[in-house]
Amino acid sequence: MNNKSKYTQLIKTEAKRLGFLSCGISKAAFLEEEAPRLEHWLNQNMHGEMHYMENHFDKRLDPTKLVEGSKSVVSLLLNYFPEETQNKDSYKLSKYAYGTDYHFVIKDKLKSLLQFIKEEIGEVHGRAFVDSAPVLDKAWAAKSGLGWIGKHSNLLTQHFGSFYFIAELIIDLELDYDTPITDHCGTCTACIDACPTQAIVDPYVVDGSKCISYFTIELKDNIPSEFKGKFDDWMFGCDVCQDVCPWNRFSKSHNEPLFNPHPELLSMSKQDWEEITEQTFRKVFKKSAVKRTKFSGLQRNIDFLK
Repeated sequence: MNNKSKYTQLIKTEAKRLGFLSCGISKAAFLEEEAPRLEHWLNQNMHGEMHYMENHFDKRLDPTKLVEGSKSVVSLLLNYFPEETQNKDSYKLSKYAYGTDYHFVIKDKLKSLLQFIKEEIGEVHGRAFVDSAPVLDKAWAAKSGLGWIGKHSNLLTQHFGSFYFIAELIIDLELDYDTPITDHCGTCTACIDACPTQAIVDPYVVDGSKCISYFTIELKDNIPSEFKGKFDDWMFGCDVCQDVCPWNRFSKSHNEPLFNPHPELLSMSKQDWEEITEQTFRKVFKKSAVKRTKFSGLQRNIDFLK
């Protein structure tokens, strides 16, 4: 076994030990196929008020501009599918936001993995990325053979569906590279048919400015009135396109204690949410991604659903 293969195996084994679902590796190079797609998406204003999407166009497509001398993009998946979900009489939260903010949880695991690489292999330089820098996570995960991009534009796998986070290490170490897998969406249009706001405008194309997740998390202004009654009770994020996907029959619950919800969260009713105080908000969402929308943002969302 040559060093490249040995190092690749070491990294994948350690990723598994740290609790990642899977690990795939691709060559750090310019994403040629994604460049025109991203440009078209931005030109069509499908990013709405998410102006940060317009920044660092080159860096989004070329990892060597993010990490000098980088050779490999190590993509990782971390399961967040919960064992239990909210009760039926409730405004809904996206499942990924039930527990501790994933940025903290994954960043720690990535730092451990990078530290392990340095200790076992030597002078390796790199950076960890969790959805907080201009990296096209899904494109890299697909390139690394971890799944295919579904018609709802999420990464899909035959074994686990799509309820997982994607993260990367971009490092200056040459490794064995994985190859993409084939698309298994076939003729299915479940996600397109079910989207409450018709945000999936074409197969594989989501108009972000029509997505419930965008309205309830990213948008700082008032939610446009023409979407009143179309939110299907989602107050933070939306899982509809994932919930209806046949591949998510294979989702298995995660085993990350930090992703478990606050004890009060799952039993809260619509009335509880309508009467929520800032104190309760702080207690229930102490280290949660929901803090991103702030108490006032969650109240705005709930008022819009009433």
